[in-house]
Amino acid sequence: MDKDRIVGSAKEFAGRAEGAVGDLAGDAQTQASGKAREAAGTVQNLYGQAKDAVRDAGETAAGYAKDAYQNPGDTLRDGSQAISQKVKDNPLGALLVAGGIGFALALLMSRPARRPPPRWRYYR
Repeated sequence: MDKDRIVGSAKEFAGRAEGAVGDLAGDAQTQASGKAREAAGTVQNLYGQAKDAVRDAGETAAGYAKDAYQNPGDTLRDGSQAISQKVKDNPLGALLVAGGIGFALALLMSRPARRPPPRWRYYR
């Protein structure tokens, strides 16, 4: 848990308490200060939650990459099995995708080589 989440929750709670005191006392300035502190605490708490989510996503991705690096055969086998299952589920779609890739490669390979633009020389 990120420290921003803890500090943000504390500020949010303190802001609510300050706002309640301002309500009881009828002091508008204390109410406004409490609302501002509560809002700042909410923002800091959300910031901490976002940092936690990014950290968790990074750890998960690193775990997947480590597994793929340590077991490349299993990863390749799992990927090829997933692709073959997709092809079995939707053969026409797989055929269209393969045809589109082949067409794009044929276009790229059949283009003439690019020549550099001519250099214009002005003679006097």
